[in-house]
Amino acid sequence: MQIQVLKSKIHRVKVTGADLNYIGSITIDETLLEASNIIEGEKVSIVNINNGERFETYAIKGAKNSGEITLNGPAARKVQKDDVIIIISYASMDFEEAKTFKPWIIFPNEKDNSLT
Repeated sequence: MQIQVLKSKIHRVKVTGADLNYIGSITIDETLLEASNIIEGEKVSIVNINNGERFETYAIKGAKNSGEITLNGPAARKVQKDDVIIIISYASMDFEEAKTFKPWIIFPNEKDNSLT
């Protein structure tokens, strides 16, 4: 049996931009992608702490150490600059494997989205 489990989580980062005229996705600082083990193109769930919105999109790589968290395309309507969000990805795995799996969870600094 395969089940969906938490694979990666970027807990509480500040939205730095919302670009309605982009084709879609969420741009995430490369440093945060690497630390959370999320890859470019991976499906992610977004939870907006400020307004309760929940939606899915895919990750694209932003400039390293930039702190960038930009929602693009239609997702830009679900956030405002400076909203705080949680970015989550899931993985399908065997039930027994899932019992011992340890997800990558990071807690960036909310002021500048850095890992320091």
